[in-house]
Amino acid sequence: MQQPASTAVAKISHDFTQVKWMTCLMFFVFAMTTDAVGVIIPKVVEQFQLSLTQAAAFHYVPMVFIGFSGLFLGRLADNIGRKKVILAGLALYTLACIAFALEQNFPFYLCLLGLCGLSIGLFKTGALALIGDVSHNAEGHTRLMNRVEGFFGLGAIFGPGLVSLLIAYDMAWTQLYLLAGFICAVLLVLAYRLDYPEYKQAEQSSVFQSLKLVKDPYALGFSLAIAFYVAAEVAIFVWLPTLLQQYQGNWTFFAANAIMLFFILRTAGRFLAEWLLSLFDWALLLACFGTAIFGCFALSMLNGVDWALWLMPLSGLFMAMMYPTLNSKGISCFERSQHGAAAGLILAFTALAAAVGPLLMGIVGDWFGDVSYGFYLATGFALVLCLGLWWNFFAKPAAARLAQFAD
Repeated sequence: MQQPASTAVAKISHDFTQVKWMTCLMFFVFAMTTDAVGVIIPKVVEQFQLSLTQAAAFHYVPMVFIGFSGLFLGRLADNIGRKKVILAGLALYTLACIAFALEQNFPFYLCLLGLCGLSIGLFKTGALALIGDVSHNAEGHTRLMNRVEGFFGLGAIFGPGLVSLLIAYDMAWTQLYLLAGFICAVLLVLAYRLDYPEYKQAEQSSVFQSLKLVKDPYALGFSLAIAFYVAAEVAIFVWLPTLLQQYQGNWTFFAANAIMLFFILRTAGRFLAEWLLSLFDWALLLACFGTAIFGCFALSMLNGVDWALWLMPLSGLFMAMMYPTLNSKGISCFERSQHGAAAGLILAFTALAAAVGPLLMGIVGDWFGDVSYGFYLATGFALVLCLGLWWNFFAKPAAARLAQFAD
């Protein structure tokens, strides 16, 4: 006997809700590890007697592999299906995290981090494409992306906090990865049992055909905007602790916890963004917040660390909606059968900027003899982002393309 239409609609709605929450939890779990690197690096330096350059591999190795995975494997979400790619990514991530308990060796850890990056690239591109499948229109896509990235922000708070707690009790920092692996194993079971929404499968294509997407002006434009944003954002949670070592004032507690404050404000802003986007035009919000981000950087550089102590963490509130909104709009410029490839390309630019931006800041800081000079470069990234967002608001270059794939 055929189900009544109302029952079928209710079941689809229930399945979509489950898929949305599972996606939120996936973003939470991988943020636990990727954003805890800044807290782990000092322990790694001490444990293996490394230089800072060697220890920095804990940051850029997974970023490089995330970028590689997004660029070369992102198309798999369109070719073989969201579910298969997500399951493969979660399974590989689970195994890589659990393997941290097998050996205490720096090269071994780097190999595992590379596997983690590869798996994150897989299940994140699948999840990003899936968000498009369960969204009814571009506006809903953007709001849901901000909610999902809000859970990423929660993971970015929980992960470093847990590592700090483990270190305080003389416990191994690798237990963070064991916990992440356990959570991911649970998500793997849930993902296997869930019914995923139908989508139009793309024609089989080679890697080289997928790379042609970079020539699309909309994909390239949103990817570059995200790259400049990420370069400015990562500058804070990689180099701000070093900059604040120069602080000599009375607010040393806030100086020691500036990164945590940044993450908290960024997370709060992402949940707030879902509400703001229902009231205001997304392009205007981005332009205004881009101006605020540049103002935080510029005033910090003009007035020194006494201002940077407060303004750099505050910038997290304005940064909150940047990545998920730009990401969702870039993906929404394509039909659903290309969402995996578009998400993969954007993820590749994200990872490249996350790896190269801090490296360039370090080079500039070493060249001129002070980390603050690296922040002048980051201020330049913020300025380019600000100008680009105002141009996007006035010129509306993607409006027609977004309207074409609105439903």
